[in-house]
Amino acid sequence: MIEIHLRPKEDIRIRHGHPWIYHNEIARVEGEPQPGDEVEVRDARGLHVGYAFFNPNSKIRARIYSRTAKAADEGFFVRAFEAAKEWRRLCFGEKPMSLRLVYGEADSVPGLIVDGFVGRPPAASDKQHATDEGAGSRPGLWLSAQFLSLGVEVRKALIVKALCKVFAPDGIVERSDAPVRALEGLPESTGLLWGSVPERILMEENEALFEIDLAGGQKTGWFLDQRTNRRAAARYAAGHRVLDMFCNQGGFSILAAKAGAASVLSVDSSAEALELLKRNADRNGVADRISAVEANAFDYLRDLEKMGQRFELIILDPPAFAKNRASLEGARRGYKELNLRAMHLLERGGVLATFSCSHWFSPEMFDAVLADAAFDSNRRLRLLDERTQDPDHPIVVGYDESRYLKCRIVQVL
Repeated sequence: MIEIHLRPKEDIRIRHGHPWIYHNEIARVEGEPQPGDEVEVRDARGLHVGYAFFNPNSKIRARIYSRTAKAADEGFFVRAFEAAKEWRRLCFGEKPMSLRLVYGEADSVPGLIVDGFVGRPPAASDKQHATDEGAGSRPGLWLSAQFLSLGVEVRKALIVKALCKVFAPDGIVERSDAPVRALEGLPESTGLLWGSVPERILMEENEALFEIDLAGGQKTGWFLDQRTNRRAAARYAAGHRVLDMFCNQGGFSILAAKAGAASVLSVDSSAEALELLKRNADRNGVADRISAVEANAFDYLRDLEKMGQRFELIILDPPAFAKNRASLEGARRGYKELNLRAMHLLERGGVLATFSCSHWFSPEMFDAVLADAAFDSNRRLRLLDERTQDPDHPIVVGYDESRYLKCRIVQVL
């Protein structure tokens, strides 16, 4: 097998659990690996470190997939997916539910994201509710997959076979339309990989129904990482006026309304997402208390302040502002402005549920931004809850990039 040898001490981070080897950490390559090849990684003393996928076109030159398995063949992927399945069974039990089934490096398959959605195609009538939906029929399982690194891209056929063997889905759709593929020298790619996938799927989450679009929705079609955070935020909605910024298809909004919110103002820049929100609100019987607005979040927050609007619960779930280290200062300014304006709109004693989903923006940075926003708005913050992503997005010690989602639920005094 072709070998890559690391510079002195560059193996320490890898042995502590980090799976990425950067181009400037490599002393030499013995042999001529082709893009995507399996290579053995050795330290400066020649001792074995692990096996990795090689990409000469990426700054992340190699991605560790195993410490012991030389060949990333179909058997390797079956074993990796079985281990991932067992972790979800440990965390969530046996009941079928929509989960992230494979979370890249955290599940020993670098660059592969697979979300599994349990549900049914929507009924012909939008008025049909949970008790009527497909009564007596077996719910389907559809997978939405992202191949974000060269190593998994060149093994796509093997991976699809292994996914079918382990999870037995009804269909697999590819959503590899993420800009990060360009860093791997790959074009974006979408389409049906196996079986059939309905245009829309109706799934249940937190005892609410959501119609989602696997082919056209953001990322893999739905943000599964916020499942319990949506429920946590909804605890503070009863009888209150709620503002949900970056509402997407209505995960937070609908749970807040179902929890007894007096009204929910849901804001997003995507007309398509808002259309699904309205359909989801109707299906859950809360359309009369949800108002959807298509707008830029920063502009609309300023408009609400000028209008003298006030809320008792505000939810801020923006996209990742920090895409890399160079964008951290701009992200800091963006997060501060959002949270500062939200604090101005909150009644004293109101609750702010605020999020950051960029791994570059650390929990310490996020907490500092909230403290600065509170200072500038002459408010004090009382921490109600501090959360992260659900365990179907496992956090691996030594691999800080796996811990990306920050959630703070605070009372603003």
